[in-house]
Amino acid sequence: MVAAAAVATAKECTNVPTQLSSHTVRARLQGTPGAEEWRLRELFHEHVNPTEESTWMDLLPLAGTATAGAAATEEFDWAMLYRALKGGAVGSSAAAEQQRPSVLEEASLHDVRLDPGDEVYGRAQQTNLEYLLLLDVDRLVWSFRRQAGLPAPGAPYGGWEAADVELRGHFVGHYMSAAAKMWASTHNGTLAGKMSAVVDALHACQQAAPNGGKGYLSAFPAEFFDRFEAIQPVWAPYYTIHKIMQGLLDQYTAAGNRKALDMVVSMASYFGDRVRSVIQRHTIERHWTSLNEETGGMNDVLYQLYAITNDQRHLVLAHLFDKPCFLGLLAAQADSLSDFHANTHIPVVVGGQMRYEVTGDPLYKDIATFFLDVVNSSHSYATGGTSVSEFWYNPKRLAETLTTENEESCTTYNMLKVSRHLFRWTKEVAYIDYYERALINGVLSIQRGRDSGVMIYMLPQGPGKSKAESYHGWGTQYDSFWCCYGTGIESFSKLGDSIYFEEKGSKPALYVVQYIPSTFNWKSAGLTVTQQVKPLSSSDQNLQVSLSVSAKTNGQYATVNVRIPSWTSVNGAKATLNDKGTFLSVTKHWVSGDHLEIQLPINLRTEAIKDDRPEYASLQAVLFGPFLLAGLTTGDWDANTGAAISDWITPVPSSYNSQLVTLTQESGGSTFVLSTANATSLRMQPWPEGGGTDDAVHATFRLVPATTKEPSSAMIEPFGLPGMAVTNSLTVSGEKSPASVFNVVPGLDGEPGSVSLELGTRPGCFVLTAGAKVQVSCRSGSGGGEAGFLKAASFKRAEPLRRYHPISFAARGARRGFLLEPLFTLRDEFYTVYFNLGARQVN
Repeated sequence: MVAAAAVATAKECTNVPTQLSSHTVRARLQGTPGAEEWRLRELFHEHVNPTEESTWMDLLPLAGTATAGAAATEEFDWAMLYRALKGGAVGSSAAAEQQRPSVLEEASLHDVRLDPGDEVYGRAQQTNLEYLLLLDVDRLVWSFRRQAGLPAPGAPYGGWEAADVELRGHFVGHYMSAAAKMWASTHNGTLAGKMSAVVDALHACQQAAPNGGKGYLSAFPAEFFDRFEAIQPVWAPYYTIHKIMQGLLDQYTAAGNRKALDMVVSMASYFGDRVRSVIQRHTIERHWTSLNEETGGMNDVLYQLYAITNDQRHLVLAHLFDKPCFLGLLAAQADSLSDFHANTHIPVVVGGQMRYEVTGDPLYKDIATFFLDVVNSSHSYATGGTSVSEFWYNPKRLAETLTTENEESCTTYNMLKVSRHLFRWTKEVAYIDYYERALINGVLSIQRGRDSGVMIYMLPQGPGKSKAESYHGWGTQYDSFWCCYGTGIESFSKLGDSIYFEEKGSKPALYVVQYIPSTFNWKSAGLTVTQQVKPLSSSDQNLQVSLSVSAKTNGQYATVNVRIPSWTSVNGAKATLNDKGTFLSVTKHWVSGDHLEIQLPINLRTEAIKDDRPEYASLQAVLFGPFLLAGLTTGDWDANTGAAISDWITPVPSSYNSQLVTLTQESGGSTFVLSTANATSLRMQPWPEGGGTDDAVHATFRLVPATTKEPSSAMIEPFGLPGMAVTNSLTVSGEKSPASVFNVVPGLDGEPGSVSLELGTRPGCFVLTAGAKVQVSCRSGSGGGEAGFLKAASFKRAEPLRRYHPISFAARGARRGFLLEPLFTLRDEFYTVYFNLGARQVN
């Protein structure tokens, strides 16, 4: 979202965009297969193609002061334009139905249950459920009630839902969508009560006297739309209306609330009248110009509504929110994305996809296909995400965009919709591979562990950046409510919606496309499919998936198709596979007790940044299967590679966790920890608050046995600097020598559980502290200062503040080692997702 007060320089996009003045673009329009139809629509201002001529005629601009003869001529011309562009035929709704494409059907969230014991998806869903249950109904609807002149108990929430923020109300729409999908996914009774209460409260607002029962429903006054229609500054009122309409529609489709559907229909009627009034009082071009303000997915929700109601007015209104200047460029297969606000336009593409599904117009399938191809090839990061500071940058020039303000979370949410639609239409694995990548690395990354209601706006991609240090940082439960909070709660409410797809019929077929521990009630086949996934570790060479079947009757003849992703290899797979990037299909009579075991090789690989300039060819991301690995660092990203990736990246065994330790001392009633400072030296720091921070990383060490002959002899390896060690001079070095060995002996203070660190090269000399300073001092014998020396040289051996994630690797850098962990697991740590692989090792 872009606030109304923000000033950004972006290309003009109207019904006749400045790009159409380019001979190149016009030539492309005329010369591109399939684009001729769009060229006509653009040039003759026709973008709505309803199936009833009477609906089109309702949009005839008012004649004004023209004579009766002139008015008749205008009406004739308007009708002739419609007929010409329709090829002289007027279709019926039945014909439109026949044009609808055949697509894979979504598995209902009511029939999919995530494994609650799963530490990734099950935990993320539960964390989100806790937040949805935490929010208060009266506070959510406070501004709606105030706008409607109704009593508003309590106080509104803050952030973007505050009473003086023009975008207020948008999150409530997201909440209704998220709650409906979460309830479908869990059938949580408390949540059902909350979401019903929200709908009831909004219904009362819609029927209240100030809204006149005409269908208007919002948390802000209708005057906002006067400004929108007058092309005056206002913060995206239709964006918020889309969220409210979509939330109500989801309450109907996912939760069965008929009242919510009636409310959406009333809203569509009200806003249809407004749009018609603009066209009749001005021109259709005036309406297209107003769409330069962000309108969310208005076309999308209206196409969905039309699919339910079959009301031609809903179809026409949906057409009127298909931003033609943007979709037209995509229809011409022009990559003109740079400088467009990404999340303003991705939902427009999603709406175009729904247009294809409800009308069968193949142009919109081509638009979506080209769009995703362009974003993937030229504008996406290794996470699968896109955008920098909310905008698209120049194609294949991403190296200079790496910062804290990458990948607005909303864009990932919407790009997943694009890829999901394309997969349902084509069954092409590439689209669901993209979905997997963006879901794991983009969506799962925005939650802060188990902290309910704490999410991020941007996902930093620059070297030495942190999720906590972007412009917005981590949000709060009650005072953020950014656009990305709304899409965030939706994303974690529908984690089960893209695991299974099905083809119904006499020979049902199931597509298992995501490896997520879950159970699917396959009703059309009379079967229950349970998917189990063995937790991965960096030492694993295979992803192991098990599908178990139980039958309600004597079984069913059906086909189960399991995705074979592009990141795997046919070598070592425990199945006979035609190729990667396809499906393993098993057709048989399935009965209770049937099992399908799948073993997919998983390996490390590097991937270049989307930048075609030779000087940036060395910038590469590291992935383990679909998992993007981030290196813990505050800025250094220079790696020292070998001929093979195994030459410079090695797995971190889980057994290393038993060697981790945090060393502490008490002083003045407070606890301090031994910590690395600037990756080069040691100092004492206050005990870190909570985990998931750089302070926790710096205060964790691995005691590496130096020799089997001397159990107490060890090297002290900083957690975030694998392959490096603290030297006897208290620096951190990558060189291993006797000067890197310490004798970890019982604490000189004689306290139980304490240890002292004796220098291997200087027996009798120990590491001791003096305030924050860490230094070496040698024991001189008894004396007045002996007690103080013994205390300063003794540390408590505490549980490590940080542990290795099961998927952890050690990478060799030019100057230091890097600990690599999945990006989605990080919280406040500083990291890089790209490495400069052209650097030389510095000794």
